[in-house]
Amino acid sequence: MNVLIIGLGSIARKHIKALQSLKVDAKIYALRSNLNAVIEEGVENIYNLDNNTIAFDFAIISNPTHLHHEFIEKLAHKGIPLFIEKPAIHSLENVDKLVKLIEDKKIITYVACNLRFHPCLTFLKNKLEKEIMRINEVNVYCGSYLPDWRPGKDFRTIYSVNPTMGGGVHLDLFHELDYTHWLFGKPLKVHSLKRNVSSLMIDAFDYANYVLEYESFTANVILNYYRKEVKRTIEILFENETLTIDLIKNTIVNSFGDFLYKENDFNIFDTYKNQLEYFIDGLKGNRKQMNTFADSIEVLKTCLNDE
Repeated sequence: MNVLIIGLGSIARKHIKALQSLKVDAKIYALRSNLNAVIEEGVENIYNLDNNTIAFDFAIISNPTHLHHEFIEKLAHKGIPLFIEKPAIHSLENVDKLVKLIEDKKIITYVACNLRFHPCLTFLKNKLEKEIMRINEVNVYCGSYLPDWRPGKDFRTIYSVNPTMGGGVHLDLFHELDYTHWLFGKPLKVHSLKRNVSSLMIDAFDYANYVLEYESFTANVILNYYRKEVKRTIEILFENETLTIDLIKNTIVNSFGDFLYKENDFNIFDTYKNQLEYFIDGLKGNRKQMNTFADSIEVLKTCLNDE
């Protein structure tokens, strides 16, 4: 199996590690723009796609978000299946043309939202599908402190603070909108507020608040870059009880204090490994891929609402 990596940053290295942990017979190539680029262990550098003679089984697109569109288009024309780091693209400009290209070329795509493989969310997905429970309200919250994201590096120099590079809390924390769509479906209406008025003083949005209208309940999604005590939770108010899902502690607790789910040995790396295994299994024709490029564009429309 030949795998092409576009972009060799921290997230790409997680995907490479996940791929290597699967013990599949994979040869990994990285497209590099610099002839003097560092050689990564287990990765062979290539420098030109147009003169390439290697038949790639799939490509991992993990370069900065604002460059995704260019490479999705280029690789789709070459007929290469695509594993695309979220968000798939940062703008809806010319997106219909890109969706049609992928459909016309019959390209297998998957947008990598690894939290779909978080055990709390898979437990919750199964529960919601199997049990008929009246939902009255959903509250999703994700807050963390951007300066702590990359220790030793000035946070003002990373893409997250640059709107033109696909930065902004709404795009960085795309997971929350993705799993809300996945768990509850596409909302009927979307209202949003995005601002950058915190003490971080950055150009990109550091706060986003979404109100998603469903037929019988409302979901609220709050995202921020400035919370020093990391918090990532979902609260679901059912008719007869409330569930609190903590994606950091890996627990699901009801309003009576009972644990519906708890896994002490959870490792977030497993979500990266499981999603790659899922994607590769889909390439073999064993299942239809979820979260295709077209699927994820529907989430992106929610994400970019009112922009």
